[in-house]
Amino acid sequence: MKLSVFHALCAAVLFGVSTPLAKLLVGEMPAILLGGLLYLGSGVGLGVARLVRDRGWQVSGLSWQEWPWLLSAILFGGILGPVLLLLGLLLVNAATASLLLNLEAVITALLAWLVFQENTDRRVVMGMLCIVGGGVILAWPNAETLAANGLGCLFVALACCCWGIDNNLTRRISANDALFIAAVKGLIAGLFNCTLALLIGYSLPKPPILLETATLGLFGYGISLVFFVLALRGLGAARTGAYFSTAPFIGAFVAISLLGETASAKFWLAAGLMAIGVWLHLTERHEHEHTHESLGHRHRHIHDAHHQHDHEFAWDSSASHDHFHTHEVITHKHPHYPDIHHRHQD
Repeated sequence: MKLSVFHALCAAVLFGVSTPLAKLLVGEMPAILLGGLLYLGSGVGLGVARLVRDRGWQVSGLSWQEWPWLLSAILFGGILGPVLLLLGLLLVNAATASLLLNLEAVITALLAWLVFQENTDRRVVMGMLCIVGGGVILAWPNAETLAANGLGCLFVALACCCWGIDNNLTRRISANDALFIAAVKGLIAGLFNCTLALLIGYSLPKPPILLETATLGLFGYGISLVFFVLALRGLGAARTGAYFSTAPFIGAFVAISLLGETASAKFWLAAGLMAIGVWLHLTERHEHEHTHESLGHRHRHIHDAHHQHDHEFAWDSSASHDHFHTHEVITHKHPHYPDIHHRHQD
């Protein structure tokens, strides 16, 4: 649980810092090309990292039933979402965009609870509302600014819808190699948007800007996504989305620390609300008798209460290992979260 929360917050930090930096690059190139280069930078960087880690190319481990989930997630989160966000950033200021980005957590949670039947309780809902409420207070624009940028707000809101869908689709395959998932998403989405931009007639930016964009994409979109997938594996979509909604606050905190900006009273009020929300999630206790249906999948694991199976190879019983394994039907009671082994509604 604690490690998964750490992964979710790492994802939020990287993405939160990348948003204002991406704003600086919006004027340097068209939104569709910028979105493509950000994802292409993440895909190439993570692809190289995976080759180094595995000492060569290794198969993905995804089954043929899982590829539609990944490709659909790439369509919504990798192709449509970034372009819509960057179009929005052309028309709205950073404060308004930060406010609207909190819609992602709400949409992610609603889809997880209503469509994908992920379990929840009052404490989790209250925690998410505190975190999202903190983001709203932090970046609240005046009514005139919001009304004047209606189209830009619509683009950002649609981007949040795409990412909410992406988060829930990615949850379905989060037991697989997070590095592979993030690398493939970056490569496919980046190549698609870059190719489309070049066909339209746009030109690549100068090498220094190209390198800056690729580096920002690697950290803000690539490594952030790796952490996000790892968090999905242990927390489920709704809880991961709630922790991830601290990204606007984290970005503002970094700006205050590094850029010398002053902290207003609403900043500290937002910080307090978000801290309460995180505390509510950290202290959640979800426990009841539940039944695990037969399930076959592959991921790194140790032989705990959920992993009691035989092996056709020699293995160290004290070490974690990775292979395809089948879970037998089991009914028991213990504290748990909607991780890859506890995806029941109640």
